[in-house]
Amino acid sequence: MAKRTAVVSLATGALLTLGGPGAFAAQDGPDAITEGRAAWSGAEGELAVRGVSFGVTKPAVDAASASFPAVGGGLDAERATGEVQLGGAVRLAGATGQQPLVLAGLTLRLTGSEGTLRARTALDGRAREVTLAEVAARGAGPVVRESAVTWAGLRAELSEEGAALLSSWSGREFAAGDGLGVFDVTVGAGVAEEPVGAPAASPTPSPSGASSGVVTPSSEEASAGPAAVSLAHPALAAGGQQRLTGEGFAPGAVLLVAIDGDTRYQAVAGEDGRFAQDFPVYDNAAQGAHAVEVTAVTGEQAVLGAEFEVTEPAG
Repeated sequence: MAKRTAVVSLATGALLTLGGPGAFAAQDGPDAITEGRAAWSGAEGELAVRGVSFGVTKPAVDAASASFPAVGGGLDAERATGEVQLGGAVRLAGATGQQPLVLAGLTLRLTGSEGTLRARTALDGRAREVTLAEVAARGAGPVVRESAVTWAGLRAELSEEGAALLSSWSGREFAAGDGLGVFDVTVGAGVAEEPVGAPAASPTPSPSGASSGVVTPSSEEASAGPAAVSLAHPALAAGGQQRLTGEGFAPGAVLLVAIDGDTRYQAVAGEDGRFAQDFPVYDNAAQGAHAVEVTAVTGEQAVLGAEFEVTEPAG
C-alpha cells in the first residue's frame, strides 16, 4: 500500500498537551501545531494475519491508507521533536459477536527518528491509556522545513503494553515487536499556504447541573434525532443502584461512561441507537451532586452529561 503525506489547515491553533508538564525539553516550550496529517499504512494487513480487521472513524478517513488529521499538540521544529494528537479513532474488530476495541486519543510522541504511539481505550469495563507501539524510522531521519517537520517511514511495532492489550481483547497471541504498519507524518506550526481540507467541527459539551443531556448529532446521524442521556433516579440513597440510558446514537457507537470524572464503563449503542448501563452507588459515596458523563468515541465525538443526588443510606 503506497505511503502518502499530506498537509491540512486546521481551524484551531490551541495547544493541547496530553503528556502534562515537561513533555518537551525546548527552553521556550513547543509551538502549537496548527496543521498536519498522519498517514498510517499496512496496519490492516498485519492485523489481518491474526484475524483482526482495521477501520477508522471520522474525521480520519480510510483511502489508499488511513489518514488522520493533526488536531493539536506541540512542535519544536528545530529539534524535530513533537507531540502530535490525531483526530478520529481506530476500530478493531475480531470474531463475530465480539465487542470491537476502539483506540481513541491517538498521540504520536516523536523525538528525532523515534517515538511512541499512545491511545485511550476501554476493556472489561475499564478505561485506560496505553503506549500502544514504539515507532522508529528505518531510513532517513526527519526533514525540517522552517516551522514544519516530516517524519517518513516510521515503522510501528507493538509495545509490551500494546501486545498485552490486543491479546487480552482478541484472545489471540500478540507479542512486543509485532508489526503495526508504517506512519508518514507532516506537521507544522504555521498556517498552510494551500490548505487541502479542514477538520470536523468539535461538538459542544452539554451544560452541567442537569439530570439529562442532549447534543445534536452529525448529519449522518440526524435521522435518529438528537442524542440524549438520562438517569433512572434523580436522587437515591448511598448503596443503591443507578441506571443510565441513552438514545439517538449511531448504531454500534462505542460510548465511554465516566462517574465523577472517572471513566468506568464502555457501552455500545444497539441497532436502534439506544444503550443502558447499570452502576452501583457505593455505601461510602459522598452525599450531594454527582456527575455522569458519556463520550462517544466513534463518529464525530459527542459529550453528554447528567447529574444525580446521593442521599443518606436508608435505615
